[in-house]
Amino acid sequence: MSSLAKRQQHALPSHSTPGRPAPFSRPGWQLWPGLTIASALVLLSVAGLGALIWEASLPDISQLWQSRYLRTVVTFTIWQAFLSVLLSLLVAIPIARILARQPAFPGRAVLLRLMELSLVLPSIVAVSGLVSVYGRQGWLTGFASDWLGVSWNLYGINGIVLAHVFFNAPLAARILLQAIEGAPPSQLRVAAQLGLGRWWYWRAVEWPAIKPVLPGVAALVFTLCFTSFAIVMTLGGGPAATTIEVAIYQSLRFEFDSGQAALLAMVQLIICGFLWWLATRRGLTASLLPDRRVASHRTKAGSSLQARLADGTALGLFVLFLVMPLLGILTRGLPGMGSAFFPQGSFSVNPALLDATVRSLAIALPAGLMSVCAALLILASGTTSKRPAITRLTDVAAYLPLIIPPLVLGTGLFLLFRPSLGSSSEGLVLVTLINAMMALPFVLQMLKGPLGSLDSASRQQADQLGVLGWYRWRWLHWPRMRKPLALAMAYGTGLSLGDFGVIALFGTPGQPTLPVLLYQQLGSYRMDAAAATGLWLVLLLLVLFSVFNRLGSPLHKTGLATKSPRRVPEPEHA
Repeated sequence: MSSLAKRQQHALPSHSTPGRPAPFSRPGWQLWPGLTIASALVLLSVAGLGALIWEASLPDISQLWQSRYLRTVVTFTIWQAFLSVLLSLLVAIPIARILARQPAFPGRAVLLRLMELSLVLPSIVAVSGLVSVYGRQGWLTGFASDWLGVSWNLYGINGIVLAHVFFNAPLAARILLQAIEGAPPSQLRVAAQLGLGRWWYWRAVEWPAIKPVLPGVAALVFTLCFTSFAIVMTLGGGPAATTIEVAIYQSLRFEFDSGQAALLAMVQLIICGFLWWLATRRGLTASLLPDRRVASHRTKAGSSLQARLADGTALGLFVLFLVMPLLGILTRGLPGMGSAFFPQGSFSVNPALLDATVRSLAIALPAGLMSVCAALLILASGTTSKRPAITRLTDVAAYLPLIIPPLVLGTGLFLLFRPSLGSSSEGLVLVTLINAMMALPFVLQMLKGPLGSLDSASRQQADQLGVLGWYRWRWLHWPRMRKPLALAMAYGTGLSLGDFGVIALFGTPGQPTLPVLLYQQLGSYRMDAAAATGLWLVLLLLVLFSVFNRLGSPLHKTGLATKSPRRVPEPEHA
């Protein structure tokens, strides 16, 4: 053995495991920050749920089936979520198959980005766009009434399900598309050699690809529709179209009945938790977040002219379904932007809009930063430790917000901290914390892959040279993590910026955020002002994404971004 090989052998740490996706630190005291955050998330959730259980013992549980109002609320919530999931998947599966069959057409990349918009587009903004298209004075409603003689009422279960399909069908189609395009190349080659038609191609290739992902997608869409708040608050048609989330909000804010709110929150938690338990029992391991690096494969299934025309027609209708509400926001909000910023022709900026913008950014930016930092520390602890208990703890803490809806968690924390919430600023701090927790699962999905993408050769040589801690992060992970971190920060900030449920619970009407201001304008039928506020919120999101995308792009290409092991520098103590 040569002297260089002997030195490298002695330099290799005894605990390192080649091929393991090692993070930027060595197991030891560096695990404690991530474990502390994971434990704090679990304890905070348990404390909130404990407060709910304490309050839920006050009312009689039999009220759920004896009270007509509570019985209607629970059954309507389940029914509208079931319809929304069914219609969303009926739209998503054909669109995903068409996009997989047509890997190259003008505007495909733009369409894929547009399908991801539902992750950050505020619900209250999309509702204003849907009202401009499908409302009583909407474009499509007028056309259907004048030319087809069809009457349409947006408010009630019709509008709620339509809004849920608008939000969730593109997201589900995007996730199913990456599952289809992740099919083994050997199956694709065999299917191409056999010349399978669409039906047999579906049975042999597409259905086996999406079958493992479908339970998780259905659970995700059901949870999002089951816990929908802003859509139901705006489009709900009274007590007959009220969901559990809205009933919890009304019980706390207007009826001051914390016992009824706690009982409904526990019912919602049990239903959502049982659903995710069923989904995870089937070995749910696929990502429930769109991958921006989807690799399109070219399949010849159904490539005739008639088939391409059918695919193009279906895609065109789908694009119209997505674009029309966005165009409604633009065309209706753009003329009112001037009066929204400078009311009555004055040269001073509208103080209400300015204060709402500052208040929204003051909540969203810290929430995004907290979610990114917590995700990094949790991932570092989970991937570094070899103990199954620590890994399970980090996994539970990471995905607990998907099981506990934000308004349920907010209700528990509201009941827990109710004696000490003396000022509105303390409530805003709690809103920031809950928003960061709600964005954590999505941020984790974005950072998990890039953090473990370091090649084995670089890992082995870094271990041999003793490049650990800050140096490992600076020279190996930062070049790969810079852009994903900026994207995760943008998504975390955007999700918090568009929050309406938690801020409606803890906020005050006199100090609204942008979504609350938009809801107040819609409630008072100031449609032009609401459209202008919604357009301003969308523009603010675009500016934030552009800024973070700019920060995530390196100023110049350096050797640090390469994967060559020779680029790993020696630490200063070497």
